[in-house]
Amino acid sequence: MIKLTKYFLMVVLVLPVFFGCTGNASTVKSDDDVEKRVESLLSEMTLDEKIGQMSQVDPGVFGGLENLKKVVRNGQLGSVLNLIGAKEVNELQRVAIEESRLGIPLIIGRDVIHGYRTIFPIPLGMAASWNEDLVRESAAIAAKEAASMGINWTFAPMIDVSRDPRWGRIAESAGEDPLLNSMVARAMVQGYQGDDLSDPLTIAACAKHFVGYGAAEGGRDYNTTVISDLQLHNVYLPPFKEAVKAGAATVMTAFNEINGIPASGHKHNIRDILKNEYGFDGFVVSDWASIQEMISHGFARDLKHAGELGLAAGIDMEMASRSYNDYLKELLDEGKVDMEWVDDAVARILRIKFRLGLFDNPYVDESLADSLLVNVEHLKVARKLAEESVVLLKNENQVLPLKKGTKVALIGPMANQPYEQLGTWIFDGDENDSQTVLEAFNAFNGDNNVFFAEGLEYSRDKSTKGFAEVERAIAQSEVVVAVVGEEAILSGEAKSLAELDFVGAQGELLKLAASKGKPVVMIVMSGRPAGLFKTQHLAKSILYAWHPGTMAGPALANLVFGETVPVGKLPVTFPKGEGQVPIYYAHKMTGRPADASTWTHIDEIPVQAVQHSLGNTSHTLDYGFTPLYPFGYGLSYTSFEYSDINISAKSLSIGESLKVSATITNTGDVEGAETVQLYTRDLVGSYTRPVRELKDYQRVTLSPGESKEVVFELNSDQLGFYFPDGEFVVEPGDFHVWIAPNAAEGLRAEFELQ
Repeated sequence: MIKLTKYFLMVVLVLPVFFGCTGNASTVKSDDDVEKRVESLLSEMTLDEKIGQMSQVDPGVFGGLENLKKVVRNGQLGSVLNLIGAKEVNELQRVAIEESRLGIPLIIGRDVIHGYRTIFPIPLGMAASWNEDLVRESAAIAAKEAASMGINWTFAPMIDVSRDPRWGRIAESAGEDPLLNSMVARAMVQGYQGDDLSDPLTIAACAKHFVGYGAAEGGRDYNTTVISDLQLHNVYLPPFKEAVKAGAATVMTAFNEINGIPASGHKHNIRDILKNEYGFDGFVVSDWASIQEMISHGFARDLKHAGELGLAAGIDMEMASRSYNDYLKELLDEGKVDMEWVDDAVARILRIKFRLGLFDNPYVDESLADSLLVNVEHLKVARKLAEESVVLLKNENQVLPLKKGTKVALIGPMANQPYEQLGTWIFDGDENDSQTVLEAFNAFNGDNNVFFAEGLEYSRDKSTKGFAEVERAIAQSEVVVAVVGEEAILSGEAKSLAELDFVGAQGELLKLAASKGKPVVMIVMSGRPAGLFKTQHLAKSILYAWHPGTMAGPALANLVFGETVPVGKLPVTFPKGEGQVPIYYAHKMTGRPADASTWTHIDEIPVQAVQHSLGNTSHTLDYGFTPLYPFGYGLSYTSFEYSDINISAKSLSIGESLKVSATITNTGDVEGAETVQLYTRDLVGSYTRPVRELKDYQRVTLSPGESKEVVFELNSDQLGFYFPDGEFVVEPGDFHVWIAPNAAEGLRAEFELQ
């Protein structure tokens, strides 16, 4: 039976390669077919082979490819990460298919976070587009490029709700809001995986990090998180639920502990909530050595104990560390883990391999990369998403857009940085593909109209030796465009910061530019909300560009010179200073809420009158309680007026819906698009509810003078929330509803849920 099975697999799997088959060769017709094949294969496997499927390693662990082949040949490995190149992957896959006992293919993992070779904006920038279709398309392109190199599994999307800009990995998140994170989760899962996961140009997605990683204390990566059950179910879990609903093939556990239990040992979260309640039938992988790290957490005695806890919690595949490989047999013999857990884990892994079509079409066409990597169509999408990710924060006197032919002094350490503009997590991005701001300005505006002087060699540079050159450039110009911020290395994993202000002498550079009497346009490239409070007054216009990726230059040139009108909206609240962090729009009212209209900054009033600034309310004397820029904020080159909010009924019953509408008018001189946002507030609940919650949004494009009615359908389920035990409840009561341009403004109406 075994010989026949292996011979059959070899014929079915190898022949497509010889005949150049690159299409979908899957013979998997249904979920029932998959389950039958999983059950059949599982029944043939030895314990060693099962444990092998539960192990994932980097090729370097075994000291070279030949040693790695031996392990694969023995059926002792289920997945490899960071093996790059179609030829290399095919060779290792050939060993798995043709030389191992059962011919089980490998799943090849790689961090393809916001593009493979064509790099899109960092995920926080993607979220700023509020454009689900574009985010989905970017993930589909990343999948095609990665798949052409033999990768069939990415460790994305990261959907950790993040409310602390000091945390370096906020760059990799979709920001502070559960709904916006859910949008990115859905779009990226669908983009990576497509309509048919067995299509050779799709790859498996991995929703991470489960769960609560973005709430690290002090914004310090890997740090402890303390999250109430109320917050867990209403804020941090919803994006994962949406990822599972969208069909995410895999989920990754987090590094952090949550309320005293490491995420990789949290049986309730993984088995009870993710697998049982959400019905997740893919497999769960640990983050890099996170099972082993339960020893450092003080939760496991040693590696053996860590493996016991990891499997008991429901982790199906162990990344990097080797507790399963070294100790599962002993743990089974001692009765400390159940064989049914092992079988369930292996079945889940095999299920995804079948769904990927790896048993039927395991090899990649080695010629695909020639046509797929960084092609013209991919670059168009990268430029479009980069344009829509940029947020216009300020535009005094309509300095922007500039007219073509304007004499521009282009300054700043980020103006000509082909690598740094790509942002964090770009293992396979190539700076030679990048088009910088300098290159794009020269191409669009003419190099005779662009006077370049970076002033600082890099963002942390404190030397002002280049300032003289900056002054000469400004003297020849009509306007100054300063591209400032931080390099890619200053955000991302393990790149947390205690302070958010611009590093190096960038503040001094901006002061110099502002002192010359010419308008200053500030472009910020950053992986987080940078500290603009002390510098924003130096610029007439501010474009917040995040790290925009390969096509940063053309995107920003189009925006600055008006070929494109800004549409981006903030996915995260911008604080005035670190003392306000964590800060987010969906905060609670408190028993003594402050009133922004009565607050005066401490520096503007006599010391003896300080107490009367806001009285005994919840605020700080120096920053008050309002942010620098609210969630959802973003300007355009035109202006929009909101009027005539209307609700279809003053009350609705549970199970019903009502329509909420308002008229949006373009009151400016150019066509523009506005992302109209719908917020609600539950005034009285069994548990206190946030002052606002985003429930929906729509984009409307309007010509000058044009008006449109924007209509939202609000159903009663959108008004519910989770109790601490995870029960979803829709409570009768009074509600406020806003149609708004951001979380701090808008038109309000009231209704009752009966």
